[in-house]
Amino acid sequence: MMILFIGGLGMSEILLIALVVLLFFGGKKIPELMKGLGKGVRSFKDGMNEIEKDVTDISKDNKENNSDK
Repeated sequence: MMILFIGGLGMSEILLIALVVLLFFGGKKIPELMKGLGKGVRSFKDGMNEIEKDVTDISKDNKENNSDK
């Protein structure tokens, strides 16, 4: 199973990328970056759930209006 674009990378490439990120950002910044990334993903999922709920509600309203006629 391909996880995003990582499926084509070997373990050595992933470790090299992790090392470069660690050197570039430093050990103290990485948890802050991951926290921000987590908040962004959570916000995106909440938005998707809200849109799905709105679509479901509209669909139910349309079905009720059509059955009343």
